[in-house]
Amino acid sequence: MRGAVIHAPGDVRFETLDDPKILEPTDAVIRTAVTCVCGSDLWPWRGLDATDEAHPMGHEYVGFVEAVGSEVTAVRPGQFVVGSFATSDNTCANCRNGWQSNCLNREFMSTCQADYVRIPNAQGTLVATDEVPDEEFWPGLLAVSDVMGTGWYAAEAAGVRPGSTAVVVGDGAVGLCAVIAAKEMGAERIIAMSRHESRQKLAREFGATDIVTERGEDGVARIKEMTGGIGADSVLECVGTAQAMRQALQSARPGGNVGFVGVPHEVAIDGQELFFSHVGLRGGPAPVRRYLPDLIDRVLSGRIDPGKVFDLTLPLEQVAEGYKAMDERRAIKALLKP
Repeated sequence: MRGAVIHAPGDVRFETLDDPKILEPTDAVIRTAVTCVCGSDLWPWRGLDATDEAHPMGHEYVGFVEAVGSEVTAVRPGQFVVGSFATSDNTCANCRNGWQSNCLNREFMSTCQADYVRIPNAQGTLVATDEVPDEEFWPGLLAVSDVMGTGWYAAEAAGVRPGSTAVVVGDGAVGLCAVIAAKEMGAERIIAMSRHESRQKLAREFGATDIVTERGEDGVARIKEMTGGIGADSVLECVGTAQAMRQALQSARPGGNVGFVGVPHEVAIDGQELFFSHVGLRGGPAPVRRYLPDLIDRVLSGRIDPGKVFDLTLPLEQVAEGYKAMDERRAIKALLKP
């Protein structure tokens, strides 16, 4: 088969790879319908995560089941399935508590920008649709496998409630999906922090009521000004930088909450400052599997359309251009078609 391999910062190649096989009785192999480049893939692309040796890339996927291991009964060959970037058996104590992304048998997906993918823990990870969805739904379902599920977790972790005020820090695909989530959870006011016109437009389409272009201390001051000097009920941090985290924590009101889902890079929390702020903080890899049935239904019913975050579509063999376009902010998110 063919797939993306990163060799060094800025060096992603489309190469011939070994076909995936069933290695464990809990595995499945899927044929990729569509896949994509994630904002978190840009960390190694930019050299901010080390690439010690060449390795495949990609953790978002939807596709058709090709084969299953002997212990997999939840899905069968031919079905269209949606999974998560973190696989889970969905039976351990952590999974039963709703934290499938912290499954005791968790494996993070990392080979999905390819024609075929082996899915560990397939029994607990994959969710099949009742029938093969029309292709128009594939981008939205692909978003559910990570960025929509992650945006949903950001809103949940930040305690978004009906009638509340939510601030979204970050205008990438996760941040934009977090706007959808905040709206679905009933936020009355959703403030999206963005400096990019195309992303501002999509944020408003997804439900943002206000746009703030300032960042850092200026951004915090603007949020305080808009909230009577107090701060927001919920802040959704969807970037992962030190500045974004600090901005998020200082934009929340006393008693408010910050949900952080951006993969942290050089982020340090001042314990004393957090202690006296009375701001709650929760984050981590999103338990996407918990949300899959509900989010799949919202996409297929037309209630939400997170697939709109894909503003660039490329054949899979042009995966390197997808990385470049996102790195240069020429695209929000690149969809890849095998």
